[in-house]
Amino acid sequence: MTIKDIAKQCSVSVSTVSRVLNDRPDVSEDVRRKVLSAIKNSNYIPNNSARDLVRTKSDAVGLVVRGVSNPFYTDIIRAIERTITDAGFTMVMQQIGTCDDEVKCGAVMEREKRLQGIVFLGGRFDYTPADLAMLNVPFVCCSYSNRYGTLIEGEYSSVSIADGDTAQQAVEELYRHGHRRIAALISRPNDQSISQLRYEGYVQTLESHGIPVDPELVISTGGFDVRDAYSAVKAALERGADFTALFAIADSMAIGAMRALMDAGRRIPEDCSVIAIDGLELSAYIEPPLTTLCQPMEEMGRRSAEILLDMVRHKGSHACELLPTTLPQGLREVSSSLLTSLTAVDLATLERTLEFLATSAEPVDITADALPGEWAGGHYTVSDASRAAVQSFFNLSPAAAQSASGSEP
Repeated sequence: MTIKDIAKQCSVSVSTVSRVLNDRPDVSEDVRRKVLSAIKNSNYIPNNSARDLVRTKSDAVGLVVRGVSNPFYTDIIRAIERTITDAGFTMVMQQIGTCDDEVKCGAVMEREKRLQGIVFLGGRFDYTPADLAMLNVPFVCCSYSNRYGTLIEGEYSSVSIADGDTAQQAVEELYRHGHRRIAALISRPNDQSISQLRYEGYVQTLESHGIPVDPELVISTGGFDVRDAYSAVKAALERGADFTALFAIADSMAIGAMRALMDAGRRIPEDCSVIAIDGLELSAYIEPPLTTLCQPMEEMGRRSAEILLDMVRHKGSHACELLPTTLPQGLREVSSSLLTSLTAVDLATLERTLEFLATSAEPVDITADALPGEWAGGHYTVSDASRAAVQSFFNLSPAAAQSASGSEP
């Protein structure tokens, strides 16, 4: 859509449209409203930098960051900028709110900054060809895909993780540790975003084990903010929501949830295990450290920039890449805590530990049948035959592996 098209559509001259765009007074109000309405409905992007066209070819590459306060983006932005700069280009960055239109922002930047290409860091999952028609340069979606849109591979580029599969992995870890009452902390269940993708992974894992989804355990925050997560979990606990583990779709939300749990007197991981997805550096320094599936943030940024630059240089075409996540050895500490802190837990907690031992993928030479132990006088004692295996697997002291006291159920 050009200024000539707007003029033709409104049955006015190009100069009249230009005067409207420049807010000149010598235009009637009826014509002004007609022209402005046509501009709004046609997604026409005025070129406010036409004077720059006399310059030589631009070396600028755009980065549109959706979500100005998201700590997950920090390392990704550094990697994108480093890759673009090392290739001899200049990065032009624009940050927008989570409710703003990243594509329209990119289109404006393209014309005003004469961009050669654009990386969208965060955005919608439901693009259509019409949405992207206003872009005239190559683009890459970084950290998200077009899962709910109508684009086909070959029409767009993206670099992300498999959000649904990663969520399944997180919930499966909780299940392997014996948890059955698993809460999900999400933004919304059906917002066609990363929240919905990860929520679907949560549901699929529960269903695969024959566990029905309990609506009381699906905690929606309406956003990804730490404070919203804290408030939502606090409210759920006050309603009496009963869960032994919580899956959060993002580290920032998990941190808010952990504070709400601790404020309510729930110990982590003894009373409630928590797992999330992201791998923020901060997550390793809170107390207790957050167990999280880590996204390869630097690689995500680097590959997004590399794919874009290949297209800018006409050396490559659109590509959609899924990167793997990693799970540090955090959940094993949960089981160790369950086994050595029985002074404040009941037989159900012990049973979760024993089930983990029986189903662990690690080569553990014990089973639930081989490690029944017995309750006597308020004490649970592990059998002599199995004590050495437990001690070796969890790196426990002999005293910790020998016995633990608790109230008889």
